[in-house]
Order: sequence, then structure tokens, then C-alpha cells
Amino acid sequence: MKKRRTIALVMDYVRGEYQSALRIGVERAAEAHDVNLVIAVGETLSAHGPSEAAQNSIYRLVSAEAVDGIVVASATLCNFVGAEGVQRFCLDYAPMPLCSIGIPLEGIPSIVVDNGLGIEMAAGHLLDDHACRRVAYIGGPVNNGEARIRADAFRKALAARAIPYDERLVASGQFTIETGRTAMAEILDRGVEIDAVVAANDNMALGAIELLKARGLHVPRDILVCGFDDVGVARYAKPSLTTVRQPIKRLGEIALETVVRMLDGEPVPERNMQQIELTRRESCGCAYQAIAMRPLTNPPRVGAMSLGGRRDELERALEQAVGIPAASLDGWAGGLLSALEEELDGHDGCFLHVLERVLDTAGREGVFLDLFQGVVTLLRARLRRPVEEGGDAAVNEALEQLWHACRVLIGSASVRVEGRQRLDVEVASIDLSWSGRWFSTCLSLPLFQRMLASEMPRLHFTRAAVSLYDDAQRATMKTLFLMEDGHAVTPPTEGFPSRTLAPPGFLSPSERTSVVVMPLTFGETEYFGVMALNSGMNEMVYDALRLQIGSAVKTVALHREMVRQVELRERLEQESERQETALAARLQTTLVPEQLHIEGLELSAAMTPAAEVGGDYYDVIATPEGGWLGIGDVAGHGLAAGLVMLMIQSMVSALTSRDPGASPSELLAALNKALYKNVRGRLKRDEHATLLLLRYERGGRVTFAGAHDDIIVCSARTRRCVCIPSSGVWIGVLPVIDEVTRDAQFVLEDGDVLVLYSDGVTEARNAHREQFGLERLCTAIEAAQTAPVEAIRDRILREVEGWCPSPDDDITVVVARYRAPA
Repeated sequence: MKKRRTIALVMDYVRGEYQSALRIGVERAAEAHDVNLVIAVGETLSAHGPSEAAQNSIYRLVSAEAVDGIVVASATLCNFVGAEGVQRFCLDYAPMPLCSIGIPLEGIPSIVVDNGLGIEMAAGHLLDDHACRRVAYIGGPVNNGEARIRADAFRKALAARAIPYDERLVASGQFTIETGRTAMAEILDRGVEIDAVVAANDNMALGAIELLKARGLHVPRDILVCGFDDVGVARYAKPSLTTVRQPIKRLGEIALETVVRMLDGEPVPERNMQQIELTRRESCGCAYQAIAMRPLTNPPRVGAMSLGGRRDELERALEQAVGIPAASLDGWAGGLLSALEEELDGHDGCFLHVLERVLDTAGREGVFLDLFQGVVTLLRARLRRPVEEGGDAAVNEALEQLWHACRVLIGSASVRVEGRQRLDVEVASIDLSWSGRWFSTCLSLPLFQRMLASEMPRLHFTRAAVSLYDDAQRATMKTLFLMEDGHAVTPPTEGFPSRTLAPPGFLSPSERTSVVVMPLTFGETEYFGVMALNSGMNEMVYDALRLQIGSAVKTVALHREMVRQVELRERLEQESERQETALAARLQTTLVPEQLHIEGLELSAAMTPAAEVGGDYYDVIATPEGGWLGIGDVAGHGLAAGLVMLMIQSMVSALTSRDPGASPSELLAALNKALYKNVRGRLKRDEHATLLLLRYERGGRVTFAGAHDDIIVCSARTRRCVCIPSSGVWIGVLPVIDEVTRDAQFVLEDGDVLVLYSDGVTEARNAHREQFGLERLCTAIEAAQTAPVEAIRDRILREVEGWCPSPDDDITVVVARYRAPA
């Protein structure tokens, strides 16, 4: 048997009005062509940033191992990277058949609309039909190709009417309601006079209307507004939104059909331009303009109610009244007129029966059912003939009763659809609140599996696969949870390639399927695997469930680590003091950096644990611009001090890696908050630490903050040591140290020697209880100043050991010689 093909739809979001309509169109075509559909949902492409690695990780997994061709919703991905970025993005999918929606891409079949014409139509309507002269424009993202075309078209519309382009009347948004509000406020705050607004999409137009209302301006009495796209909410808004309608669902249908044709080896055009039209509604003052109240070309004879040759004209008028192509509802207008002819021929109830069926279909398609009131109004106007003009009073009365019944039927259907939609959202919200509550209590993977088996059917999913990465490179996954036909089944124990997105057979069952695949993430940087769910649920469920499952996996991982740490601590408490001390020493020395390398510094260091191991810490971290040096000492000894030191080391490493150029004082303040919470709140202990962080730049500048022993700099010119005191506070003593932690700086010259040390050096005592002291340390450094850094380090250690053969505290020394760039 021939294998059923699988097509991927790559898009940025599953819940947006545009995205939802596009997805419906692609799904409809996938069903018609009997191909499987994989809907890969990530985020808008970004030129940089952590979200590129997490949420958008799903894009890198879409490959020929899982799908045969790809539909790319380019218009939803390009806000930050532009058409050029999307072009590069699509190249990664070569040589698979590919089709772009919304943005024309070179060498790739693209399904587009005439964005320029649409904006010209919108602006022209306001300028010509409403005589507006101060028209504001809210554009889309500057890197979005569609947005640029629409902005240029607005300029062109003004120029064609000799109206100057005023930059004060222009602002930009991100195609969202919120940014539409912000852009509208920006224009109004400039104090310019406006009489109309054109927005590059409906969401921004709706945001502009909200802002205008908040400022006490009425739409359309004071200001007219027009949008672009004709998303569903445009018809429901108050006032309803005048907009340029693009056939979004049809774009999705054609894109999938194009990929199928390419797979069949058929030639396809590189550009497929779809028609758009201006839809006049309340926000421009036109209200619904679908009904032309002109008389029929051939009025009916007295007593004769057959539609006759007027049928084609009526069919076109009906389609205009509802404002969607007849094909989207399987020729609804023609079927309705045929039923009307039967009704007029004496078959009572036929018209209402067909109208009810049309309304049911339209409701499932997301059509605004109140639009069908216009159908009734149109038919009433076209078929009614006054008695004085030869009409039949009895026929007119019968028709009036029919129209009244139609209006009641439409009103009831509209209420039912809106009520059902609201109920669906409320039920989904309730179900999600319960699933989130149960998932948040899962502290192990077996328990999480049982919760998934319980909750996924209750969320009305019938097929699901939750898979987690199985190796550090994320090249393979293992299935954590698998559900088929509404029932959890035992997942396969073998791993599978991540690029297949789901376990073998899940994306290609015997029956045709549509599946939504999303990455399992936590925050913006952590991603654990892939979630694949059957399509067809309320859009809000997918994204909410992805976040819930991602958080649950993170909770399980954290609990597992916590249990591991607790078990380790319990085992250590049961062992002898010698074993604990040995472990603490091993823990401390293991975290010593394996390599000491920072460009421009000759480095050497040593850490010698005492008999009662303390919590000495030092680290050397290279960065592109220089590097970080850290040194500290946890108060106390033993394992607790070692654990605190471990926390410090891991936090410093994470924070400096995330922001190599960070302020040392800000980094210390952030570290202190976390350490205080961990030590005081979780460990229920009061350990604290000295900690000094130095950010070194290749030019010799050193910025430092914290509280520790003095920094020693031995000058290459004077061969004398200078002691630079630190002025911060201990880490972990106070919950917040922001106000008392400040950065300070000094500059190294070529050949200068920098020495960091722990108090185990200066406080080492001889047999007479005299401390080794800072003065002796400086003398030792000066004596070896010109020697290699290893020799300076060894000189210090020998003198301290000679002073105190059995120190009672850890001894740490870090020596660095600065070499200025040539």
C-alpha cells in the first residue's frame, strides 16, 4: 500500500486570529488531498536571543525524516528578521518541496495577496468616499516585508491625491492590539489633528479604537478607522471594523495544494496572487454595505414568484451580503435560492430547513451568523411588490411571515454559536486549571505519566506523544507518554531520532491525521523534548498545556536533584567524620578550575584544604573581552561550608556566562539574594561567605566588588606591593545588599603582578600564635616579583608552610601577571 504523505505547516503561534484561519485552511486542504499534517509551532524568528534556542527548537527538528513537504507561514515569522531572514530560514529545508504564505520568497512558490492594493483601497475609501484629509497610519514591524509594502502603498495613495505625507501622523506597531494602542497614543500625543486612521492589520486597528475611546473620541463620529485582514474579531467588535479582507483560509488551502502538486512533479507558479476586497462596516461610518437596494432587472409578474433568469444576480448579491466566497460553504447561496424556489412553489418549510443547514455549516466555519440577516433583508427587498404596483397582498404576507421566521432562526443560531464558543472556552479553562493543579504536584516521572493518562482524555485529546531528549546533544528522544484512540498505551522503550518528532508510526497512522507539535520548554532557555497532540481542540489549550507539561518536567527534574542532594547529605551524616571531611575536601578541590587561561594574564593558583576542610573558593573564567576572577571563603568547616561554596561557584559561573560584561556589584547582589534564600530558607542554616569578584578587561582595567581580604598588586615599575581594600559586605548575611555593594576599579600596567588569597594565608599561626600577616605576604611577593607566576605561588606556599606546618584553615593563592597587548 502506498504510504500517505505528510506535510508540515510551520508557524509562530497557534492562537492568533490570522494563524487560526490559516491553520483551518491548511487542515481543510490536507483532508481533501488525503495527506497527514504536522503543525509545527514555535515563535517569531529572532536574529538573536535565548528564545531562538528554546521555543524555536521545534523548527530545527522538522526534516525529511518526518515530513515530505513544508508550508511556511512566512508572514508570521518575519517580524524581526524580515524577508531575507525567512529566506535563509527556508534554505535549511532544502531540497524538500516548500511553499511560502504571505511573503514572496525568491525561488520558492509563494501564495500572496496584493498588500499595496489593499492599503490603497482602504486609504482611498477614507480619502475619496469620506473626504478625509488628515489620515493617520499605523504600520507594522519595520522588518516585515508585508508591512513595508503596505506602508509604501499608503504613501502612494496620498501622493496620488496630492496630499502631503506627514510623519507626525505615522507610527509603528508589532501587529498586536497592545502595540496598536501604543502607536495611536503616540500619534495623539504629538498634538496633530486627525480625522481617520488606517492600520496595517486588524489587531492594531482594534487597539487604536480602544485608545481613541479611552481619550473620549468616538469612532466613527469623530475619527474613522480601517484595518487589514478581516479576522473574525473584526466583525464582532463594537464598532465593527471596516477592513481589507484577504482570503486567509484560502491562502492556506492553496499553499498545501501547491506542495502536493510539487510532490507529484507538476509545475507550479512562483507567485500566486489572491484577490482582496474592501469590506465596509461601522468603524468608517458605512456600516454593512452588502445590500444594494436597487430593483431587480426583471421584476416578477403579478402572482408569479419564480426566480427565473434573476437567479445569477441574486446569487451574487447573497454572496456579497455575507461577504465570503460561496466555495467556502459549498455553494450555499445557490442551494438557498433553490430552496426558496421550492418554497415559492408550495413546499412549505423547505427554505427554513436549508437555511438552518447553511447556518450550521457557517457556524462551524467561523462565519459571523448575524451577516445572514442581510440575506433576509436583501431577499425581502428583491421579492416584495407593493399591491399598488401589481403585487399580491397574500403572497406578500406569506413572505413576511417567512422572513420573520428566518430572522428568528438566524438570531437563535447566532446566540447558540456564540454561547457554544464561550462555553468551549470556559470548559477548556476549567479543564486546564485542573490539569495545571495536578501536574504541579507531580514529583516523579512515573507519577507524571499517571497524571497524563488521567488528564489528557479529560482535555478531550485522543492522540498524544510526550517525548524527552535522551542525550546531551538532543539528537534522540524517548517517549514518556503515549496515547492512541483516547487511551494511554505503553510507550516504546527504544529511543528514536529527534528529527522524526514523535515515536515511530505516530505521525503516520493508518487513518489520516493532523497533529500539532510543540517544544517542551521552561523559561526561555531550557527545553526538554517535544509534545505532539491531535489537532482540533480549542487553540488556547495547546499553548497552555505545553507550558504546564514543560513546568511539570522541570519540577520533576528539580525534585530529583533535591532528593539526590538530600540522600547525599543523609549518607554523609551517617559516615564518620573522617569520611565527611574527605568528601568535603574532594568536593572543594574538584571544583578548582582545570585550566587557568585568560588572554593577557599569566595565571597560577593553588588550594590546600586544611584538616578540617573549610569552604575556600576561587575561579577563573575567560570571556571574549577578558575574564573573571573570583575568590571567597565560607564561614565554618565541613560539608555545609562545601555545599555553600558549591552554590557560589555554580551561580558565579552561570551569571558570568549569561552576561560576561555584567557589573560585579549587580552580579553579587543577585547572587546574594539566591544564596540567602537557599541557605536560610531551604538548608535552615546560617552560613555566610566572603566573596570578591573581579572583571578583568584586556586593556588592563579591573572592576571589582565584594568583601574579602585585600587585593595585592605588585607594580612592575616600583617592585613594591600595593594593598587595595574591598569595601562590600559578606554574602548570605542580609537578604538584600544592593545599597551597600559598589563597583571599584584599578588599572594594571604591563608586568604587574596581581595576588588574591584567602585568610588561611595571612591568619596562619606559628607555635607562638603569631599570624603570618599581610606584611610577610607582601615581602614574599616582592622577593619573587620577576619570577614566573608559578614560582611566586610556590614561594608564598613555602613560606606559609614554614611558618605554620599544620594550618587549621584552607589556604588559597591566585597569582596573575598582566601582559599588555602589543
